[in-house]
Amino acid sequence: NLSIMSRFSLAISCFLFVSTIVRATDVEYCDDNKEYEVKVQGVNILPYPIVRGEPATFSISANTDNVISSGKLVIEVSYFGWHIHSETHDLCDETKCPVAVGDFLVAHSQVLPGYTPHGSYSLKMKMVDGHKKELTCIKFSFEIGLGSSLAAYI
Repeated sequence: NLSIMSRFSLAISCFLFVSTIVRATDVEYCDDNKEYEVKVQGVNILPYPIVRGEPATFSISANTDNVISSGKLVIEVSYFGWHIHSETHDLCDETKCPVAVGDFLVAHSQVLPGYTPHGSYSLKMKMVDGHKKELTCIKFSFEIGLGSSLAAYI
């Protein structure tokens, strides 16, 4: 049936369009005067702005001169300057361990509840090794949009 194929084609086109809406986010180190062992090249957020009730992925590209065998990611989220959420993740759940010398990617996906307020948020992420030594600390801003994705309407 042509109408089924047309809708399927439209759904695929919209999915490809939505999945390419990625934003490379400006990243700052928490302390400009500190020499961090892990250098962060950037953060990509997919989709952008983030859609409530749908998966959002934060991908952090970084580089290290030392092997990292274990560690944690400590994440703090603020909404209009107010601290609203903290969470800790095992580094080896977010990237392959041991992390080899050179470039690596840390990716975290999460579904934000449908009641999450839209607006501007800031995120601070510390990466610590297995001995709780701070390897890097970054902060960046992101937006949570009002509506839902285009794919929800197909």
